[in-house]
Amino acid sequence: MSNNGAETSAAGGHVVRVRGSVIDVAFDAELPEIDHLLTVPGSSVAMEVVAHLDAATVRTVALTPARGLARGDPVADTGAPIEVPVGESVLGRVFDVFGNTIDGEPDGMISTLPRRTIHRHPVPMIERPSQSGTFITGIKIIDVLAPLERGGKAGLFGGAGVGKTVLIMELVNNVVGAHEGVSVFCGIGERNREAGELHRELIDSGVLDNTVLVFSQMDEQPGARLRVGHTALTMSEWFRDERNQDVLLLIDNIFRFVQAGAEVSALLGHVPSQLGYQPDLETMLASLQERIASTDAGAITSVQAVYVPADDLTDPAAVHVFGHLSASVVLSRDRAARGLYPAIDPLQSDSKMLNRAVVGERHYRIARETREMLARYEELQDVIAMLGVEELAAEDQLVVARARRLERFLTQPFAVTEQFTDLPGRFVELEDALEGCERILAGELDDRAEDELYMIGGLDDLEPR
Repeated sequence: MSNNGAETSAAGGHVVRVRGSVIDVAFDAELPEIDHLLTVPGSSVAMEVVAHLDAATVRTVALTPARGLARGDPVADTGAPIEVPVGESVLGRVFDVFGNTIDGEPDGMISTLPRRTIHRHPVPMIERPSQSGTFITGIKIIDVLAPLERGGKAGLFGGAGVGKTVLIMELVNNVVGAHEGVSVFCGIGERNREAGELHRELIDSGVLDNTVLVFSQMDEQPGARLRVGHTALTMSEWFRDERNQDVLLLIDNIFRFVQAGAEVSALLGHVPSQLGYQPDLETMLASLQERIASTDAGAITSVQAVYVPADDLTDPAAVHVFGHLSASVVLSRDRAARGLYPAIDPLQSDSKMLNRAVVGERHYRIARETREMLARYEELQDVIAMLGVEELAAEDQLVVARARRLERFLTQPFAVTEQFTDLPGRFVELEDALEGCERILAGELDDRAEDELYMIGGLDDLEPR
């Protein structure tokens, strides 16, 4: 384990207590500050200071396995928090929470790069722009009904197995290639399989050279999983502040960040709050989320997958994440079961960018009418289930027919699932998506079968008649 470029200070201490990942260290001289990184000479054990217990003792949380550590073992204060490399040379590389490369490639210029602490202050409000625009993803249902904000935060909410990671990977494929800035992918508690798949996907699509990957694995210490997001964000901030570039920050999965915080809180003996979450959930989450911001020079746009326990959007973790977002994309298990991919719920998903002043009158009108028609179809579902479509009034039958066409038009083949579906992925321009919805709402495609609109890009993909 490297010491992250910080010179080890003369201050030394020794272990006085080891309780799992929580380690108490006594110092004879001045105590290290909160968040300082401590190391054990001759060992790979690293820990972060989280509290001062008394005038001579600090409490730390291990960032690496503490196996073999014993009372009396010497401990060195590095004199600084975790510091990670920043600069152009991080592009195309894979890092861990300490800023060490883990892709098996030679370090090259990485060891010569300047380093920054991962604990930084958010951009002051006075330095943030007062206006923002939309961020086009090429995914129809998102761009029409829940447009993302440039420099904002968007959450992909869903339970297990509804397609959050696939959607994140498609955003990488669609956006990174056309993205003029750089992209940073942060995997919090990531599975090795998913990390490997993403790395290969970036290599195959030719966009790895404009991307930084930062991972903590599922079997790592909760302290490491809690800090890896700060590592990725520190690298993102350098490109925004020093190179005045736009950065796309993709996080999978922010719920594992909350889980890591809950584990650390429990290890420290804090009394849990509702449903077992840590009492400082909001503060801990804000320490990360509030740093994701725009300046007049550049923007960090973040898309975050958010696991929703038991599909319950009132879970405290989901509720607290909601409060930081400018767009919420909610995935539906019901739509996934019906084969409507991406399985995004058009009625629960929303964005503050969807107003006339930002997207314009036409986009706002089409989105509102689309939602209204799909909401009316939802209301008629019980009647249809009991009596059938034939018993509806003629006007309602027309609503059902057009709503079903809208549902199918808002599906889309993804490049990352092409090997499973044999359908080439489609990037759909906003104008094409709006035109398709507008023509369906106007009844221009009433003579087309529903299935003809399923899994296409724009209306140009329809078979000519």
